[in-house]
Amino acid sequence: MIEIEGLTKRFGPVTAVAGLSLKVAKGEVLGFLGPNGAGKSTAMRMITGYLAPDAGRISVCGHDIETDTTAAQAAIGYLPEGAPAYSDMTARQFLRFVAEVRGFKGVDARSRIESVVEKTELAPVLEQPIDTLSKGFKRRVGVAQAILHDPPVLIMDEPTDGLDPNQKHSVRGLIRAMAPEKAIIISTHLLEEVEAICTRAVIIDRGAVVADGTPAELLARSRYHNAVTMTLAKNDADGAAAKLKALPNVALVERNVVNGDVQLTAFPKSGALLIEAVSALAVREGMKLKELYAEPGRLDEVFRAITTSDAARAKAAKR
Repeated sequence: MIEIEGLTKRFGPVTAVAGLSLKVAKGEVLGFLGPNGAGKSTAMRMITGYLAPDAGRISVCGHDIETDTTAAQAAIGYLPEGAPAYSDMTARQFLRFVAEVRGFKGVDARSRIESVVEKTELAPVLEQPIDTLSKGFKRRVGVAQAILHDPPVLIMDEPTDGLDPNQKHSVRGLIRAMAPEKAIIISTHLLEEVEAICTRAVIIDRGAVVADGTPAELLARSRYHNAVTMTLAKNDADGAAAKLKALPNVALVERNVVNGDVQLTAFPKSGALLIEAVSALAVREGMKLKELYAEPGRLDEVFRAITTSDAARAKAAKR
C-alpha cells in the first residue's frame, strides 16, 4: 500500500534523507524510529506530498505522490508533528471543516464526526476553542481529523505525544483496532510504543535505514536477549555469582547494586536459553531470591548501539 524507492532530500549541504526504500503492506503497523535529526519527519512529509523529494519515488495505494497527488493524498490520513489546527475554531468546527474539505456533507459529515469523536473521546471538549485545549486533547483532535475519512493509509507523527497513560492506552487500542484494514506508519520516540502496537520497526540514522524487522527480531539483536537476572541480598551475591559463572551456557555475569540488594545478570553464549538452568540452580542451591526473570532484550540498548549519539553527530558536523 506504500512503496518508497530511493527517497532523498537535501537541505543545502545537509542530506536529511539518503536513498530511503521500504514497503508497507496492509495490516502492518510500522514504527518509524531514529534519533532527533535522523530524517523521520522529513520522510513522512515527503510520503504525504507536503515536501517534494530531490530523488526517488513514492506510491500510495498505486498512486504516485508527485504525478497523481490528489488521488494519493485522498488515501492518506495524516497527523503531522505538533498536530497543527486552526486554534480559533472549536474542536467541532475544525472537524466539520475537515469533513467538508474531504467532500462529506450533511448527514454523512455528521455521522463521521460523531464516529471519530467517540473513538478519540473528544465529547467533553467539542465546543471549546482548540487554543484552550490541553496538549493531550489537541493531539486527540489531530488523530480524529486524520481518521475522519477512514483512509486506507495512516501516517502519524508522535500520535500519543502529550497523552496521559490512560489516553495512551485508548489511542493505542484504536490503532490496533484499525490496523488489520490499513497500512500505518507511526513515528515515535517511545520505544514502549513499538513493543505495544507495532508489527514492524524501521530504525533510521542520518537519513538511511539501519534496521528493519519485527520488534521480536530487533530485541533478539540486544545483548540482553535471553539473559537472566536475579536479585538477592548483598551477602549472598558472591557465592551466587560464582555458581552462575560455572553454568555451561553462561558467557558473562554482571553485577549491579539496587537499593542495597544485588542484581546478577547472566548473559548467554550464542543466544542460548538460560532460564531453566538458572531456575534449577537456584532451587538446588537454596538461593534466597527476591526476583528472577528472563529478559526478552532491550530495545533501547539496540537503538543506542546502531544509531549515532548527539555528541558524535555534533562532532561530525564540525569536521
